[in-house]
Amino acid sequence: MKKKFKCDVDCANCASKLEDAIKKVEGVTDAKVNFMMQKLTLEADEDRFDEVLQNVLKAARHVEPDTTIFVD
Repeated sequence: MKKKFKCDVDCANCASKLEDAIKKVEGVTDAKVNFMMQKLTLEADEDRFDEVLQNVLKAARHVEPDTTIFVD
């Protein structure tokens, strides 16, 4: 399952660090953080998507505490 989220990232370097950290989260198939569009595209197993998303949010806060990912 692939979903897009609005995210508030301060710079391109922060987006790159965030993307690398998210890709390491167990259950994430792929992730892209676009600094210019302020978007996170997350791809993960549909059956575990909510659980993986919570782990992604934790990893994002750990790597870039000023970054906000908006979940509907």
